Amino acid sequence: MPSAQDIILIGILLLALVTVESGGYFLTRVVRGHVPVNGLQQGFFRAGHAHAAVLLVLSIAILAVIGHAALDGFWLWLARTGVPIAAILMPAGFFLSVTGRDPQRPNRLIVLLWVGVAVLTAALITAGIGLIAGGIAAL
Repeated sequence: MPSAQDIILIGILLLALVTVESGGYFLTRVVRGHVPVNGLQQGFFRAGHAHAAVLLVLSIAILAVIGHAALDGFWLWLARTGVPIAAILMPAGFFLSVTGRDPQRPNRLIVLLWVGVAVLTAALITAGIGLIAGGIAAL
């Protein structure tokens, strides 16, 4: 059973999905040609939108089971919050790195994507190992 803290975070993540929904509306405007963008921007906007949605839903799934992990302290915090943090950083890297008029390549803010990838990887490894260890301990 998720903790009260996890339930609150799940509620926040569900509300955050509404912002992804509005991003979907923006994308429909982009693909219909109502928002002038180049191919790079269109591709990065699609990738950012998809990553945001998938990572928010993945966050909710992890929070539903993380209470069974054999983790505490920093490691539990990382397993609990790493994916939601990545759900902010990675899309931000996609969106912000192609701002401006007709960019030909991503700007320096692409680093947000790679920081998000690192956080996501660390969180998934930590949650996975913690859940396996918790499961083994419960046998």
